[in-house]
Amino acid sequence: MTAAPLRIGTRASELALTQSGHVGAALVDGTGHETELVHVSTHGDRDRTSPLAQIGGTGVFVTAVRQALLDGEVDVVVHSWKDLPTAPLAEITLACTPAREDPRDALCARDGMTLAQLPAGARVGTGSPRRAAQLLRARRDLEVVGIRGNVETRLNRALGPDADLDAVVLAASGLRRVGKDAVISELLPVEVMLPAPAQGALAVEATTAALDEAPWFAPRLDAVDDAATRAAVTAERSLLRALEAGCSAPVAAYAQLEEAAELASGGARVLHLRALAIRPDGSHVVEGEARVALDLAEDALSGPDSVPAA
Repeated sequence: MTAAPLRIGTRASELALTQSGHVGAALVDGTGHETELVHVSTHGDRDRTSPLAQIGGTGVFVTAVRQALLDGEVDVVVHSWKDLPTAPLAEITLACTPAREDPRDALCARDGMTLAQLPAGARVGTGSPRRAAQLLRARRDLEVVGIRGNVETRLNRALGPDADLDAVVLAASGLRRVGKDAVISELLPVEVMLPAPAQGALAVEATTAALDEAPWFAPRLDAVDDAATRAAVTAERSLLRALEAGCSAPVAAYAQLEEAAELASGGARVLHLRALAIRPDGSHVVEGEARVALDLAEDALSGPDSVPAA
């Protein structure tokens, strides 16, 4: 097994292939071990018109890829971490987490307009209940339109020759990974639109058995693991699990590591978590934040998504 390329299972969309390619390149740089991408078709990719909530949430992008891993067709799989169900599988382990890309949401509007510059009644597209609710909270006068499709399809709804929308909102991380920074008219501040738990982060999974049976395997994956990203995103997703909310629910969470010097807390690093739950129409929100010393957070969050539902 060690002589053969490491097989990386991935969805076949442009964004998924790009993300998995970045992971593969990082593994080559960090370990010298060659990799190859293996395309896996998912139900979510085949049905690009139905709202995600009607076809099983963003988990529809995960099931087939995980099955390829369990069937031994690939050695590891790469996901957008926010797409993963919060309940862990005993047979699969979160093997590593590369450094996070920008977690913010990006407004892509005609004529380069910002959110504040959009006219009353402007039509803004998104497939995310979280984004829709926060858009309406910020601008009650907007018309939010549900959209599906790959990155290019969604961008064309606002920026293409047959555009029928004034703007769309997408994850900044996805746009940057496929080299489309230029279409971003505004990076929405987290004070205006708090990101989805794990937005901008990738999750690399392997079977628990493979990690247990092959002593060389885990150290190679450790070469691309980023401890700060893992701690922050695990906190965000633990909150999602504690709320018993799905990955498409209008719930947002964003955690950052802060140096103690900023907080005069005696030298320990601190995990700062902000979160909110919001009605789909943006009319009511519950939000809060907390800070905890990183060593205490790591004890509480030992293991993927380990906080039990309250």
